[in-house]
Amino acid sequence: MSIRLTRRAALASTAAVAGVALPAVARARQPADDAALAAEVDAFVRRAMAAWPDQPAVSVALVKDGQPLLTRGYGVRKSGDPRPIDEHTHFAIASNTKAVTCAALAILIDEDKVKWDEPVRTYLPEFRLSKPELNELVTVRDLVSHRIGFGLGAGDLLFWPNSDRSRAEIMAAVEHVPIEDQFRTSYHYCNLMFVVAGEVVAAVSGMPWEDFVQTRILTPLGMTGTLPLMTAADPASSALPHGRLGPPLRYQGEMQTLAESIQEVWDWSAAGAAGGFVTHPVDWAKWIAVQLNKGALPDGTRLWSEARANEMWRPNIIVSSSGGPTPDMPGRSIAATYATGWQVMDYRGERFITHGGGAPGFVSGTVLLPGRNAGFSYFTNAEEGMLTRALRSGIADIVMGKAGFDWIADGQRLEAENNAKSIAAAAEIDAKQAAGAPPSLPLEAYAGVWRDPWYGDIVIQRRGEGLWLAFSRTPSLKGPLEAYDGETMRTRFPDKREEDVFVTFALENGRPVTATMKAVSPDADFSYDFHDLRLTRV
Repeated sequence: MSIRLTRRAALASTAAVAGVALPAVARARQPADDAALAAEVDAFVRRAMAAWPDQPAVSVALVKDGQPLLTRGYGVRKSGDPRPIDEHTHFAIASNTKAVTCAALAILIDEDKVKWDEPVRTYLPEFRLSKPELNELVTVRDLVSHRIGFGLGAGDLLFWPNSDRSRAEIMAAVEHVPIEDQFRTSYHYCNLMFVVAGEVVAAVSGMPWEDFVQTRILTPLGMTGTLPLMTAADPASSALPHGRLGPPLRYQGEMQTLAESIQEVWDWSAAGAAGGFVTHPVDWAKWIAVQLNKGALPDGTRLWSEARANEMWRPNIIVSSSGGPTPDMPGRSIAATYATGWQVMDYRGERFITHGGGAPGFVSGTVLLPGRNAGFSYFTNAEEGMLTRALRSGIADIVMGKAGFDWIADGQRLEAENNAKSIAAAAEIDAKQAAGAPPSLPLEAYAGVWRDPWYGDIVIQRRGEGLWLAFSRTPSLKGPLEAYDGETMRTRFPDKREEDVFVTFALENGRPVTATMKAVSPDADFSYDFHDLRLTRV
């Protein structure tokens, strides 16, 4: 997997394992020390932004011993617009939402309405999977641990890019999404099962997921500026999404504003439990504080019990392992795990609890260091993955008192290497098309309605001298379909924010009858799960 650290790596790559947390040090408040820590983090963020000058905005929250030491916005909401953001400017934080969904489940578990290890069908009797033998086995814990066996990002095309599907339609499609791996053996990041988890919350509580988290989490925490669904975000008070649209590939070329509102590129209303939140650092500092305090508010009131807090931080599946830290990679973890809405790992000998989030034009992350009773978040409004890598590890090193590794310089080095690989890959793709064989049949032979069991219909029409392809439930995925090499064709979507796709047709008796797809770019985000489509001509 590339170390590009776009949304792909922000969500799907981790590097470590859970250890036993060092005991939090009880101490009297030391304002001078806290001020110095905040100043050091502030200076680091400014240096990182200077190293990535195309990054429009970053916002940061730093919490220690239950108190916010730094909540600040840097930069501007839109490139070319001098108006600055502040600590109340909204960012889409995508999969950082998953921990909130798990906290909602934890509250219901405390109330004895849900159990982690109870089958999902206890709460959603109609829940079915493409492997029927799993229907009675998959538990609530499995839903939020990425261990059922779905491939990476399986089913994401139901809601990524923006789709017109309802939650009910997504739930109806679940039973048709292919499961490629064995149950509970491997980690595969899966947004789709968090949608199901949100429906468990709804079924048990009697209110939609977003109403439950608003009533039982956001309101008690005083998170008055946080929105469970991005559709309510006011563009005037939000950072706008930015990215690179090529050429030669997505994530290359000049930085551009992708949209004039968050929801134009990120409407996950139907998948809110997997990634719907919009927030700012002042509010998110409150979330970090209640996490570090294991569910307790400053007045002693509990949102969830300490037992539930400990369960949410307990690993459920191993993600990866390594030989541990090296001089040129001091942050490398011995093993990486996924717990319950959190990634849990070792980092420089301590327990490191984190989660990333990525939407088009936004990359973010949350880090908890329980042994130091500290945590922080970083929200950005562009897809500069190596910047967010530097923020995550660089701020952690400052909080932990570790020095000597330049995460900014290392990120710039890796970025240059990755860009060179991407440019070479793009040249190879173009060269293969230039030398490719023509389709074996007239173009009209490929036209028709092509149906996948979980996605639905993709329509190919003859238009003018060529072909036109349209994903029926995804408005942005439509455009010309042109010859590439033999029975493989490729799209040229006019909306350059989206990833193009290869379509490979299989012939029987001289007629196209089935087709498969895969993303054209090797850097395509995993949520463009074209490869999970199994198309049959209707």
